[in-house]
Amino acid sequence: MTAASGSGIPHAHDGSSGSGGSPGTGGSGGTGGSGGPGSGRSVLSGGLTIAIPTYRRPDAVARAVRGVLAQTAEIASEALDAVEVLVIDNDPSASARSVVTALCAEAPDGVGLRYEVETRPGVAAVRNRALDEAAGRRLLIFIDDDEEPEPGWLAALLAVFDATTPAAVAGLVVPAYDIEPDAWVRAGAFFERRTWPTGTVRPVAATNNLLLDLDVVRGHDLRFDEAFGATGGEDTLFTRRIVAAGGVIRWCDGARVRDHVPVDRLHRSWILQRQRSHAATAVRVGLALAGPGAHAVKRVRALSGGLARVLVGSVRIGVGALGGSPVHRARGARLVARGRGMAAASVGRGVHSEYGRSQ
Repeated sequence: MTAASGSGIPHAHDGSSGSGGSPGTGGSGGTGGSGGPGSGRSVLSGGLTIAIPTYRRPDAVARAVRGVLAQTAEIASEALDAVEVLVIDNDPSASARSVVTALCAEAPDGVGLRYEVETRPGVAAVRNRALDEAAGRRLLIFIDDDEEPEPGWLAALLAVFDATTPAAVAGLVVPAYDIEPDAWVRAGAFFERRTWPTGTVRPVAATNNLLLDLDVVRGHDLRFDEAFGATGGEDTLFTRRIVAAGGVIRWCDGARVRDHVPVDRLHRSWILQRQRSHAATAVRVGLALAGPGAHAVKRVRALSGGLARVLVGSVRIGVGALGGSPVHRARGARLVARGRGMAAASVGRGVHSEYGRSQ
């Protein structure tokens, strides 16, 4: 194993941007670069950082780190010292430090394990810190601290990148419930995500299972918008800006991670609040992309679209109640919640601070 700064253990910094100190080339940005198809160079020759943002979930992040380290062992021999796992803690008290320190002994030879603290609150600040810490590397992969990669996840992401050199490769997140959800949760499919055939071009992606070509990111000076740090949506805005700049996002069905869903996220109140907030955040993202001149039209569309969803969803709930259909009841409730979020966002409200914390 290798560790940061030759210290033999991970170490924390105070929140200022640092340098990955890793091998590779920065590149000029664009849709491709060195190490692409037919180049004869390893896809890892420019260096790879796998970043895991975390906040006060020590057991979960330990599981995520172990899962990632197990897969880096399969590829580390391709480019010695070009692969690192980076945990970025958004807890100023560095609550995950001891957990990550203990895991250093499990890092395969040729794989670095680093730990940093980002004191600025919000997930967007953490993701920007990852961009800074990966300076000099070609590839950056994000995975969340409550996720665990399935077998073949890392190799699948890298294979799609190696074959097509897109700006980004996104994979599927599948739910893993701590307890069996009730029938309403199952019927609503609230935690289910869609998938597409590998290689499909996508207009947007989440960062909970995403590979980025940092040549493209740096070439277009892209950053995560920290105005979305407490609410989420920073990844939607970021990846849509990648596409707007001419980058391509490819889907990889074989790169799957399990999202561990705790009991407290299976309550209807939490689920519907998240649906409202996600819909409101989507409106905010649309406004950010549209620019001030189009805000009035966007707001009117969000309001009318939201009210229409509330109406249709309410009818569907009624149909479900009369017919005894949990699917209609659950999906009607989801439609109502999302409609309420859109309508609220049209007048500047409705967003929940899912990733917020005290300063």
